[in-house]
Amino acid sequence: MPVGLTSSEDTKARLIEAAGEEFAQHGFRAATVRQICKRARTNIGSVNYHFRDKRGLYIAAFEHTSQLAMTKYPPDLGLSQEATPEERLQAFIRSFLMSLMAEGFPAWHGKLIAQEIASPSGALDQMMDNSIRPLYKYLAGIVRELLHEQEPQDGEFSDATFLTVQSITGQCLHHHIARHIIDALCPDDFDPTGIELIADHILQFSLGGIRALSTGATEKNSQGR
Repeated sequence: MPVGLTSSEDTKARLIEAAGEEFAQHGFRAATVRQICKRARTNIGSVNYHFRDKRGLYIAAFEHTSQLAMTKYPPDLGLSQEATPEERLQAFIRSFLMSLMAEGFPAWHGKLIAQEIASPSGALDQMMDNSIRPLYKYLAGIVRELLHEQEPQDGEFSDATFLTVQSITGQCLHHHIARHIIDALCPDDFDPTGIELIADHILQFSLGGIRALSTGATEKNSQGR
């Protein structure tokens, strides 16, 4: 038992770790409480006691690994308040990729996300306000600055900002979710786990697209006058 944990806390921690591994491997529907408890070396009643049911345990595993990711890889990676939008975008991309792909992080974190995206259970919907929406607003704020848009009065970002955020996060997710395809297609000298190389490419590619969008919007506005 880890130092400082009570017997109950230790059981709960083992259940979350075992559940994360099982859900990541088999998905929410195929994973069984019996197998999770066997892996966690505890009885089925402990799931009901700590999490009420299988779904409660699934949500807990998601929330646990998301909190770990935010602590280990915060979206600003510790940048100062004077950091430029470009530097903050670079940090966000590296942070996102490391939370999905970095070695040493719970191996089931990225797989769990991939399973949920492939076969949604609704877990991400329940995490929307606590983790997903704040991250979206943070990245959207960076993109808005890079696009030289005014701060939204109603809290809603423009279509250009929204779509750019989806493009950036989509690139990051693709390098994890489609890793087996990337492995089959990539050149011999390309390392599909090279986070720094991938992060730099996504940054430069995204900045190029943002500059094109910003220039296009400026030209459109000038022509409309």
